[in-house]
Amino acid sequence: MSDLWYPSRRIVHLSRRRLLQYGAITLGTSVLAACTGNQPTTSTEPTPEAAPEPAASGDLTPLTFGTNWYAQGEHGGYYQAVATGIYEEYGLDVTVQMGGPQVNGTQLLMGGAIDFFMGYTSDAIAAVAENIPKITVAAIFQKDPQVLLAHPDTGVTSLEDLQGRPIFISSAANVTYWPFLEAKYGFTEDQKRPYNFNPGPFLADTTSAQQGYLSSEPLKVSQEGGFEPLVFLLADYGYNPYATTIETRRELVDSDPDLVQRFVDASIKGWYSYFEDPAPANELIKQDNPEMSDEQLAYSHEKMQEYGIVISGDAETLGIGAMTEERWQTFFESLVEAGIHDADLDYTQAFTLDFVNKGTDYYLNS
Repeated sequence: MSDLWYPSRRIVHLSRRRLLQYGAITLGTSVLAACTGNQPTTSTEPTPEAAPEPAASGDLTPLTFGTNWYAQGEHGGYYQAVATGIYEEYGLDVTVQMGGPQVNGTQLLMGGAIDFFMGYTSDAIAAVAENIPKITVAAIFQKDPQVLLAHPDTGVTSLEDLQGRPIFISSAANVTYWPFLEAKYGFTEDQKRPYNFNPGPFLADTTSAQQGYLSSEPLKVSQEGGFEPLVFLLADYGYNPYATTIETRRELVDSDPDLVQRFVDASIKGWYSYFEDPAPANELIKQDNPEMSDEQLAYSHEKMQEYGIVISGDAETLGIGAMTEERWQTFFESLVEAGIHDADLDYTQAFTLDFVNKGTDYYLNS
């Protein structure tokens, strides 16, 4: 993690009691009990209201947004909203705080160290099961960029062809996409190999496959292995969770919905701006993460657009960040089928549609 931070960075001190309360939350989907709040709404129709009025100059509300990994192109819209002053236009002084392999976003969010967090669908539903009062207010990625990579010229032409082959996966995969692969494609436990974010073992075994992010690992494999890997985007094979969501504490939604709306709107506008001209955001990304190369940033920017990671499906009409109850229900049912959750879990507590689905004109012309 870089020690280069924006001048407006706040230091938030957690009380010992709160740290202990959430200290048992582990990375991934293991979360600790607390109390739940109100039911989310379910309307998906764009709303006609105008965007919130920006605050007066100098009257900015400080917020911290925690990302799920080191600064990268997949975080571009948030950095763009900082770099171009979009957050300030909405009366916000936003600090983007990098995540990493040892950073527990749920713990930071529930402890008050950050105000919003970059989450994902399966963890949001797991939080409901564990009575953690956080809630998803927007879904920036309409497609999860999770991929499996395979070697070319080894008899593999589709995802189904990976049955029986060793596959390098992370521990988080056990509660995200792996149950889906088992249930729909017949993958088995004995195929799993530990993946430590190093392509070396995959490169050494031409019969193997490896997990990755569409906008990152394929480039790394081609650079280190000297070949173009086969890329299977799981979203194209029926794996349908939202990704790179915006989560916050339920009490913030209840107590200050205007603040939540302003942060969501400004972040979405940052993403539209990032796809027009990523240069401002990329400079800040490289400040926070000096190891990030221009080549990787350009590759991520290209792949997110090529595959419709952010703008596709509902987001094409409802706007970036769009969510529907139907998508959440379909994904929840896949988790029930895989035996991860009971069918009577109230998964609708994981999200609210109050802050999204305004329509593209709302974000582009206001």
